[in-house]
Amino acid sequence: MNLISFLLSPPSGLTIGEIVLISYVLGLMHGATPDEHTWPITFSYAIGSYSTKGGMKAGFLFSLGFTLQRALLTTLGYIGLAYFYMKYNLDGPVYIIVGIVMAVAGSYVLKGRYVHLPIDLVLGGKSHHTEKAERIPLHEAHEKEVPLKMTVVHGLIAGFGFGAYATIITFILAPEVGSIYLAPIPGLMFGLGTMTMQIMFGAAFGSLLRAKRLTEEQVKRVARRAAGRTLYYGGMAFVIIGALVAAIPSLDAFAISTGVPIPNLNALDIGLVLVLIVVGAIGIGGLIKSYYEVKATG
Repeated sequence: MNLISFLLSPPSGLTIGEIVLISYVLGLMHGATPDEHTWPITFSYAIGSYSTKGGMKAGFLFSLGFTLQRALLTTLGYIGLAYFYMKYNLDGPVYIIVGIVMAVAGSYVLKGRYVHLPIDLVLGGKSHHTEKAERIPLHEAHEKEVPLKMTVVHGLIAGFGFGAYATIITFILAPEVGSIYLAPIPGLMFGLGTMTMQIMFGAAFGSLLRAKRLTEEQVKRVARRAAGRTLYYGGMAFVIIGALVAAIPSLDAFAISTGVPIPNLNALDIGLVLVLIVVGAIGIGGLIKSYYEVKATG
């Protein structure tokens, strides 16, 4: 049995140390491959942070929420309550909810306010107008930074998405730990592995703009516009795809094999299509468009 087969089909009778190691390595693989529940969100917030340090923070905060949810998931797997994932397809609803949260965050960045939802005060924001008598709209008086705190919310929501890696840690590794108190460990280690890779990718995404000869102010403007567009329009893409999957469940089974024996790389499916749309078309396209807009206006 080769290493990939061993990781993707772990045998029974594993020690807790082996479970910890396998879970962490699976998390590394999950974070390194184009997963629709991680890459689009990390890319959006990391770009918006316009720095290596900020990108790392975005990757960390997103993965923190994701890790907490995965620890809960493997606990449910141990006590047998994760069966509903086998019975029901939650991809559509999860895509829709993730998309709504992305669009809300994107609206805040682009328009200076959240989309018709009074959640800015809850998240530590301010009112929509300054205290000046002329009532200047807030987004004209204050520049809006990308709200990194939202990445934790994204991570918690995205963690409800279920794929090949989640199946392994929930239904194969979690039942092997031998105690309810140890049940969160596979999910925790999987989340930490994902976090490791997301911090690295976040740093790379966040430092992209530093490669161009822009002033600090120009970098901030490009970053905000690109991140806002990716979150806003990428969120819409998630909602549309989620609605289609919910209405036509067979779409979620669509897959064209690539011949690569690694989940997230093994097929061209709805998940990979979402990554290509949000990160590739909307994200990279928005970044290029924002760059030329800012260069043109100085």
